[in-house]
Amino acid sequence: MRFIKAFLIGATGLFIFISILSLLIPSRAKVGRTVVIDEVAKGKIYAQVYDLKNWKNWHPSFSSELATVNFSNITAGENGSCDIIYNNKTTHLQITKADTAIIAFTLTAAGENDISNQLHFYSIPQSQQTTVHWQSVTQLHWYPWDKFYAIFIDKLTGPGYEAALNGLKTFTEGK
Repeated sequence: MRFIKAFLIGATGLFIFISILSLLIPSRAKVGRTVVIDEVAKGKIYAQVYDLKNWKNWHPSFSSELATVNFSNITAGENGSCDIIYNNKTTHLQITKADTAIIAFTLTAAGENDISNQLHFYSIPQSQQTTVHWQSVTQLHWYPWDKFYAIFIDKLTGPGYEAALNGLKTFTEGK
């Protein structure tokens, strides 16, 4: 009986310690990736990102045979949206802002944290290059396991963003 009581007190103390420690971890996790695209007009790059139907040209999720993409009536610019179905799981993509410098969109899936994304376009006039920076912000719940997940989020999602940006670079440069 004494062993069970000591175990319960220890487990409760550990849970409280982990919960307090998780409160020190920020409730938002940011991931960013950047690519420099050579000698391509910023407008050509922007056109590929502005209309979701063009994403099949460069984004791995849109060109994958394992995923199904269902487009809404509006696919370009603000309020453009689509549903991506992969492994019987639906993710809704909604463009929330579209101007010449930023395309912002949100990814929403049932039972998952919402992910806010922004693609920033910067021209480098001296070298005729354009820098595209992808930044994603995942809003985390207060749960300790959700907060500790944030420690690994860059390693889990970063390669996907990098592959998409490299696909955009390859497509727009015509290689």
